Amino acid sequence: MAKKITAPAPLTPAVLHILLALSQGERHGYGIMKQVEADSQGKVSMGPGTLYGSIKRMMEAGLIRESDKRVDPEMDDERRIYYEITGAGQEALAAELRRYRGVVAVAEGRVAYGH
Repeated sequence: MAKKITAPAPLTPAVLHILLALSQGERHGYGIMKQVEADSQGKVSMGPGTLYGSIKRMMEAGLIRESDKRVDPEMDDERRIYYEITGAGQEALAAELRRYRGVVAVAEGRVAYGH
């Protein structure tokens, strides 16, 4: 009997935005929040509760991991924990982007342009 292949579950908007932010490189929490805001042109503002709750679940799921702690001189030399996307996180992001492209293709096929 053939094994059924199932698509990964859709990502929450917060997880999608965090993975997008980390797809460009390692960031600390505040840097992730600022990148999400920039990526969404100010439409998405992620507070610390949402961010760190999502980060905890994402680490447990193996989508991201802590990278080496280092000093960020722009943040008054405080020690910050940096996060990076894992291979599983990259795969989840790619799957989600394929899902979005499929939804957009269906929508474009149904919507009359110029109306």
